[in-house]
Amino acid sequence: MPLAPTALLMMRRGLVAALLYAGLAATPVIAQGLDSEEAIDAIVGSEVKTEQATTVEETDRLIQAVGAARPAAEEVRKTFNLDELDIIFISPDTAETPEVAEVLAENEQALQTLREAIEGSALFYHAVDSRSILLRDIVAVEYGEESRVTVFVIGEAPEEE
Repeated sequence: MPLAPTALLMMRRGLVAALLYAGLAATPVIAQGLDSEEAIDAIVGSEVKTEQATTVEETDRLIQAVGAARPAAEEVRKTFNLDELDIIFISPDTAETPEVAEVLAENEQALQTLREAIEGSALFYHAVDSRSILLRDIVAVEYGEESRVTVFVIGEAPEEE
């Protein structure tokens, strides 16, 4: 018994849809990985500077930045290009002062969200990994003007070569 014209049309549409979905499955997913040419250009084009925090002003900046960890995590996820990335190392002694220790403890969950956002960003992850910084040592990210970002890290700044 021959198939009705509508049944043939339905089979043809189903075949086209199946081929379309199969083609999509074979297409690589576009992500911000280190294989992405745009991510590599953004990382290579960014200036990364490191310094040791020495002033009370930098400690105050740290406390403010820790308090803004959740919005900073959202910004990290949206950032695909930076002009400059500063890494400020906070001594472990400073991190253990009552005022800093308190704000770190109060914002631990937000800080974990921030660290996960950094880990998911090729731009940020490569910048901190290239300086041998562990994610667990990152305690804040501060966004400044004109694509300038400061990352606060507990530890001692590496010696300049």
